[in-house]
Amino acid sequence: MRVFIIAEAGVNHNGKPELAKELVDKAKEAGVDCIKFQTFKSENCVTSNAEKAAYQIQQTGAGESQLEMLRKLELSFDDFIELKNYCEMQKITFLSTPFDLESIDFLANLGMEFWKIPSGEITNLPYLIKIAKTHKPVIMSTGMSNLDEIQEAFNLLQENGSGEITLLHCTTEYPAPYEDVNLRAMLTLKEKFNTPVGYSDHTMGIEVPVAAVTLGATVIEKHFTLDRNMEGPDHKASLEPHELKAMVSAIRNVELAMGEGVKKPTPSEQKNIAVARKSIVASRNIKKGEVFTEDNLTTKRPGNGISPMRWYEVLGQRAVRDFKEDELIVL
Repeated sequence: MRVFIIAEAGVNHNGKPELAKELVDKAKEAGVDCIKFQTFKSENCVTSNAEKAAYQIQQTGAGESQLEMLRKLELSFDDFIELKNYCEMQKITFLSTPFDLESIDFLANLGMEFWKIPSGEITNLPYLIKIAKTHKPVIMSTGMSNLDEIQEAFNLLQENGSGEITLLHCTTEYPAPYEDVNLRAMLTLKEKFNTPVGYSDHTMGIEVPVAAVTLGATVIEKHFTLDRNMEGPDHKASLEPHELKAMVSAIRNVELAMGEGVKKPTPSEQKNIAVARKSIVASRNIKKGEVFTEDNLTTKRPGNGISPMRWYEVLGQRAVRDFKEDELIVL
């Protein structure tokens, strides 16, 4: 199964529709399957006195509230209509995560094929039910969650008519320390919920998402930006376009390398069998009728003669003709 790669543009457009379109262009060039944004009405998401996360303060300063920061990063519904049309023109799947109920209604009417639920909404019952009742497939990140919380959200989605659910393991920190990734937890999700799994990555590199593919991830999500030095909360923990392209290339190569699991010589190996393996050959000149012994036989390349695995079958037999040193033995 081909891994579905989501380039998470998020709010890295800094509230500017023209930058959002440039992100679409770069995602398309990188070869991802999908680009994802974030749709929200700031006043519907946070209270006026909600504090910023530590990483947000580090990137954007402490001089404003979370609400004030989000207002700068907000795109209008009209902007998203234009963005979806632009993605269709560029032949890349448009996706946006809603962060409030009004945005769910808007995106449902916009005609998205599936939903992406972020880690922060996994305990938001009205949100989960509203998503589920659209009956579309769901990809849900599970950062900051324990198994009981994931189970409750999973049950809510299923009980209210959700389509297929894919769970993404995730570490909700920006950037996420490698020692906190706990990638094997993705396997725990697969075993417990018997559903497709994937990985939403917040580390600085591309190694972990590539490793996730080797463990069976069906979806990979990764933040990217036009430039990590841009002002905004998520740029520092995002890949730049050339890095995103490298990640996509690495994932596609690993997909090819995973194979079907049957151990057998591959087509590319076949031509090397005779070159790399050995045959039973004369270690000195042998006369017709002479008995083959360990003194007059040895094994050498090439491997297109009698296999050394038949060594004891050949010993004791008589030479059917003269053999020169290094000549392949025939019976």
